[in-house]
Amino acid sequence: MLGQYYYHSIIRKTLVSFGTLFNQIYIRHTDANDGTVGEMKVPLAYGPAQKFLARLEQNPDLNRAVQITLPRMSFEMNRISYDPSRKVSLTQTFKAVDDDNRVKKVFMPVPYNIGFELNIMCKLNDDALQILEQILPYFQPAFNVTVELVDSIGEKRDIPIVLDSMDFTDDYEGDYSTRRALIYTLQFTAKSYLFGPIAESTDGLIRKVQVDYYGSTDTVRAKREMRYVATPRARKDYDNDATVSGSVITENVSLDETLINVNDTSTFSTGTRIIIDSEIMKITKKTSNQITVNRAYSSTIAAEHITGTKISVLSTADDVLIAPGDDFGFNETSSFFQDGGDFAPARQTDI
Repeated sequence: MLGQYYYHSIIRKTLVSFGTLFNQIYIRHTDANDGTVGEMKVPLAYGPAQKFLARLEQNPDLNRAVQITLPRMSFEMNRISYDPSRKVSLTQTFKAVDDDNRVKKVFMPVPYNIGFELNIMCKLNDDALQILEQILPYFQPAFNVTVELVDSIGEKRDIPIVLDSMDFTDDYEGDYSTRRALIYTLQFTAKSYLFGPIAESTDGLIRKVQVDYYGSTDTVRAKREMRYVATPRARKDYDNDATVSGSVITENVSLDETLINVNDTSTFSTGTRIIIDSEIMKITKKTSNQITVNRAYSSTIAAEHITGTKISVLSTADDVLIAPGDDFGFNETSSFFQDGGDFAPARQTDI
């Protein structure tokens, strides 16, 4: 447990996502006739407001050739706390597939609140109000950002960022040659999640059965002649690729119809298994907007399908996501040999 290295960069990603929300804020200055005389992008930096105020206090002279300009914004992370209101069972897990198509077992993430402080520093109150009005309407009181928390398994979550409070101070001391700093301080909470290490799935489901047949009862000199391999075959769309492909049927399909009109066949190929509603089919031919199929494939039942129904592809990505207790079929292959070789289980290869 403790001492096992892993790093998902979740806190850093949340920090970057928060700062990105405010990096396109602009203000405009107008003349007496409301004509625009200037526009500027408000600088944004990571760090406490005291850092910039200290620079102003060290050199408050307005006549300096080089000085810190206002307005500007700064933000910093100022707290992290566990959120028990969002907790789930500590032993609950879910499965995901990594970049190498391997099934991973992932414990449910731990809910943590990450606090941020955004400081708006201006010398003119109108500048500050322009900035505030470009921020506040989006927080009611939360604004959701989508963050890919764990890259290796593509785990994305919507993180609510809640505006908790807003304070105002007028930092002004000295005579009229001293710079004035109006400071609006906004406190936010990002309701994020932290993941532990990602482990290989150990669900106990047999993923492959391989049997070698021998043509002789001589257990010493007999060589294999045929191999039979069976692997689980998914009977439902686990990876939800219908949303990605966007393929739908464009005309109603009757019980015995094998030629199906679709809007797009670019993601299909001959031999592809598809599922429409709960019926699995196998594509035997395709054109730009039609597919020919074998109906009621993999022991499913032929049914009528209406226009607009989504088409999902059943692939090896679905096969590896089959969970214990799910209904599935089998991919079966038979191979014949004349090389007189043997299979070495320890090496998982033929010798």
